[in-house]
Amino acid sequence: MTLPILSTPDDALSLVDPFGFGRAAGRYWLDAFERSVLFLDVMRQRGNQYLEHIEQTNLSVLGFDSEVLMDGRDLSPPVNYELLRILPPAGQPTDLQMRPFVVVDPRAGHGPGIGGFKPDSEIGVALRAGHPCYFIGFLPYPVPGQQVEDVVEAEIAFLRHINERHAELSEKPMVVGNCQAGWQLMMAASLEPDLFGPILTAGAPLSYWAGERGRAPMRYSGGMAGGSWVTSLLSDLGNGQFDGAWLVQNFENLNPANTFWAKQYRLYSQVDTEAERYLEFERWWGGHVVLGGDEIQYIVDNLFIGNRLSTAQLVTSDGRRIDLRNLRSPVVVFCSQGDDITPPPQALGWVRDLYEESDDILANEQTIVYCIHDTTGHLGIFVSGSVSRKEHTEFTANMDYIDVLPPGLYETTVTEAEERDDSELIERDYLLEFTPRSVEELDEVVKPSLEDDTRFATVARVSEINLGLYRLFVQPWVRAMATPESAHWMRRLHPSRLGYRLLSDRNPLMASIPVLAERIRADRHSLEKANLFRVLETIASDQITRGLNAWRDLRDGSVERLFLDIYGQPLLQALVGLGGDAHVHRRRPGAEPEHRRFVERRRAELAERIAEGGSHEAIIRALIYVLGGAPSTDERNFKRLRASYAELEPQLSLADFKCLMREQFFILKLDREAAIEALPRLLDGQGAEQIAAHLEHIEHVLSASGELSDSSVKRLEQVRELFERAIDHAPRIEAESRAEAEAWLGEQAHAQRLAFSELEEVMEAQAPSKVSPRSEAAEPEANPEAAKPEVAKPVGKQAPSRRRKPKGGKGSR
Repeated sequence: MTLPILSTPDDALSLVDPFGFGRAAGRYWLDAFERSVLFLDVMRQRGNQYLEHIEQTNLSVLGFDSEVLMDGRDLSPPVNYELLRILPPAGQPTDLQMRPFVVVDPRAGHGPGIGGFKPDSEIGVALRAGHPCYFIGFLPYPVPGQQVEDVVEAEIAFLRHINERHAELSEKPMVVGNCQAGWQLMMAASLEPDLFGPILTAGAPLSYWAGERGRAPMRYSGGMAGGSWVTSLLSDLGNGQFDGAWLVQNFENLNPANTFWAKQYRLYSQVDTEAERYLEFERWWGGHVVLGGDEIQYIVDNLFIGNRLSTAQLVTSDGRRIDLRNLRSPVVVFCSQGDDITPPPQALGWVRDLYEESDDILANEQTIVYCIHDTTGHLGIFVSGSVSRKEHTEFTANMDYIDVLPPGLYETTVTEAEERDDSELIERDYLLEFTPRSVEELDEVVKPSLEDDTRFATVARVSEINLGLYRLFVQPWVRAMATPESAHWMRRLHPSRLGYRLLSDRNPLMASIPVLAERIRADRHSLEKANLFRVLETIASDQITRGLNAWRDLRDGSVERLFLDIYGQPLLQALVGLGGDAHVHRRRPGAEPEHRRFVERRRAELAERIAEGGSHEAIIRALIYVLGGAPSTDERNFKRLRASYAELEPQLSLADFKCLMREQFFILKLDREAAIEALPRLLDGQGAEQIAAHLEHIEHVLSASGELSDSSVKRLEQVRELFERAIDHAPRIEAESRAEAEAWLGEQAHAQRLAFSELEEVMEAQAPSKVSPRSEAAEPEANPEAAKPEVAKPVGKQAPSRRRKPKGGKGSR
C-alpha cells in the first residue's frame, strides 16, 4: 500500500513537508469537487437520454441503418416483433452470393439493438465479411393477448421470408440468438428445422435446473420466492403487463458491488474520458420494455421453474412437440465461466438432458459445438468488442466449416496465431480448432446431480400449488383493484426507473449543474493519479468493492444452503408427490418409434452403398478416416479440402458437399473396416495418374494443419497402401492420349480467353448507370474493384471437369 504513495518525489515530500501536504490536499479537494459536478452532469445527461429514449415508439439502440421488411403486427396472430434488413455502410459492399446472417435480440427487460449497437459487434463482424445481414427486434409494448408461441411463429415467418429473398442460394441463413432469444430461436428451429442454417446461441439459458453449487445463485430465485405466483402478482398489478425493470433489477442484484458502487465510481474517477462510453451503454441498459403477463408466466412456469424445454415436454397449442432433437442444423453454444446469469451448465445442460451417450447424438445426425470463454461476463458474450473481434469473427468466418462438420459433439477453442509454431500457415490473427468430445466429458462442465434435480422438481410442484392458491383466493381482488393508471404509476415509480427521472432536467434541483459543469470544463484542474489523497481514494474504493463482494458471497451461500435444506426435506418431497416411483424428475425423452425405424432404414441403405460411388467419395472417405484418428481439426483442413474439391467439381454446392461429407461419415461409422477396404473399388475406371493426383490432394489437405498425430499417420499409411494398390491395377494413359488431352485443354483455354475479351469489349462500351443487382455496395464508383466477382484460382493443374452421374455408378467421377 505504501509503494504507490511514495511513487514520486512530491508525494514523498508531502509526508514530511506540511506545506506540501496541504498543497496536495488542496489540489485533491479541488479536483474532487470538479469531478463531483461533472459526474452529476453526466448523470443528468443520462436521465435526459432515458426520458427521450422511452418516449420514442422504438427503443432500439441499433447502430446501423436499416429498413423494415416485415412488421409482426401485420401477422396473424400479431406480435410486437419486426424484421429489419441492415443497410451496409459505405465502403462495405454486400455479396448476395454469401450466406445471410440473422441476429435475434433478447427481450429480457431491455430494449432491442444490443447485438449491433457498435461497429465491433455481431452484426458489424458479419457486415465486414460481406454477408447480407438481418435483425429481428421488437417494440417496447406487446400486442394485447400476445403469446410466446405467437413470437416463435413470427420468427419462423421472418426466416421463411429471408430464405425466399435468397432462394438461389443452397446455404440456409446463419442465425444468432443472444441470451433469452436463444431459447426462442431453438424452439422455432425445432418446429421448422429446414429454414435454419448454423445456429449460434450466445449466453442463452436452455437447461434451467443445471448449475454448479456455489456458482449459480440465480437458479434458486424461483424456489426462494415460493414459485411463479409472484410473477402473476406483478402482472396483475401491472394490469396484465409485466414491467421488464423487475428482470433488470434481478440482474443487478447478482453483482451489488458493480451496481451500487464500481460502475458509478469508474465514471467518477475517470469522468473526463469515461462519459461517452457510460452514456452509450446506459442508453440500452435503461431502456426498459414491457412484456405481456401471459408471456412471462409461460416463460417462468415452463422454462425457469418447469425446465420443460430441454426435456422435450413442451407441446404447442396445436399439438406439436417442441423437441430440440429435431434440429438438423449445427448448433454452436457460446458461454463463459465468468457468466453468473447463464453459467456453462445452463447453456449446455440440454445436451445432457436429451442425449444419454454420444451415439445418441450421432443417431440424430446432430452437430453440437460449444465454446467456453474463461472470463467475460454475461453481457460481454455478445457486447464486448474484444469478444466480437476474436470469437464472433472466427465463428462467422468458419460457419461453412461448422455447417459440414460430421455429426457429434465438439469443443472449439480460439487461439492466437502468434502463439503457435505453425503461424505461417494461418491466414488471420486467430485459429479455430475443433476437438471431439463425449457426453461423459461434457458432464465435467454440466455437473449433473440427481439430488439437486429432485429439489428443483419439488420447487416446480410447490410453485403449481402456490400459483393455484393465489389464483383462487388473491388474484380476483388484485385484478379488481388494478387499473391502467395504477399500472402506469407503478412503472414510473419503480426504483430502476425513478433514479433516471430524479437526476434529469425535470428535477428543478438539477438546474445549476449544467452551468457549473460548463465553467469547470473550460478551466479544469485535473489531478495526477499519484497524488496521496487520490491513492487513498482508490484504496477506499477497493475496500468498498471487496466489502460488497463479501456480502454478496455470504448472501448467495446462505440462500443456497437454505434452498438445499428446505427443498431437500424428504417430507416436503413426499407431500408434493415425489415420494413414489411414478415420476422421473428429469425425464430423458425416449426415441420415437418412427425415428428408430428411420435409423434402421438409414443404416440398411448405407450398408448397401459402402462400395458405391467414385473418386469423390473415395477422397472424402479417406480424409474423414485419417482425421478421425486426430485429437482435433481446424479450419485449414476445410479450406484446403474445399479448394481441392472445387478443382475437381466446380459446380458442387456447399449443401451437396455437406451431404457427401455426412454420408461418408456415417458409412465409416457403420462399418469402418469394410468402408476402408472398399476404397480401391471406388477408384475403378480412374487412370493411374488420376489416382496419384487424388492421393496427392489428400496428403496436401492433411498437411495443411501441421504435423499429424501418430494414429493419424498410421491411418494415412493404410490409405496410401490402398490407393497404391488401385494405381497398380489402373490403366496407364498413353502418350498420344495425354497429348490429345493437353491439346484439348489448350483449345478450351484459348476459347475462354477470346470469350472474356469479347465480354470486356461489350462492358467497356456500356457504361454502368446503376448498382448491379448482385451487389448492395453504397458507392460502387468509389471502389470499382469491389464490384468485380472474385474468381476462384485452381490449386494445381486442373483436369477436365466431369459431370456427376446418377448415384450408384462406379467410376463416374
